[in-house]
Amino acid sequence: LKLSACSRQTRAIRCPLGMRVRDALPSAVLCDMDGTLLDTEPIWFEAEISVAADLGFTWTDDDQAHCLGGPLERVGRYLVERSRSSRDSLEVSGVLLARVEQLFRSSDIVWRPGAVDLLRDCLELDLPTALVTASSVNLVDAVHDRMAAELGTPPFDVLVTGDVVPHSKPHPAPYLMAAERLSQPIRDCLALEDSPTGVRSAWMSGCWVVAIPHIAQLPDDLDPHVVDTLHGSSLLDLWAQARRRED
Repeated sequence: LKLSACSRQTRAIRCPLGMRVRDALPSAVLCDMDGTLLDTEPIWFEAEISVAADLGFTWTDDDQAHCLGGPLERVGRYLVERSRSSRDSLEVSGVLLARVEQLFRSSDIVWRPGAVDLLRDCLELDLPTALVTASSVNLVDAVHDRMAAELGTPPFDVLVTGDVVPHSKPHPAPYLMAAERLSQPIRDCLALEDSPTGVRSAWMSGCWVVAIPHIAQLPDDLDPHVVDTLHGSSLLDLWAQARRRED
């Protein structure tokens, strides 16, 4: 259910003191998937443990943290380097992708805290949204219909996956493509990310960033607004805090 124009205007006026009404909300919300909206890291971890075992070594928490945020090709190269294997890294990446996709399709989706409420707010406020993920379209297809079923409607206007961009995260291309496809200025967009790779991609694109780290620490050279969880955070608050340096 979309709010009427009158309802959207009333909602937007409830903004922090001193903020102009037109600045109270972003023009679009750009969301990472793995670790930000969905708790898929246990699935990736299980698949990576399996592939690493095939290659003859034990996958650890440190390995997972190092590869957090992808892209898949980088994880494949890392698996080959760690194992000192002669196998082709693209072949290993393909094996990993197939195992992750199988787990995605056979497992229940698990939302990160506050993610469902935030997406519902975007829908009610009629804000353009994009899913910006390093995961492939196969993995997104495996869960997107179930996300839509839970929310009652598809939550995203645009899907930008790791296999449709010329350069994946940490390059800014995925976020620039999302803003372009939504016909929104990148500087008026809010990005939500959890990994160092994703935060760097969003930050370098020029949009405003809220980071919700939960496995790997963020690099010191980036300065996004950081929250422990999306639970209890309104879009108005997140947007205002992300833009605090303009004050």
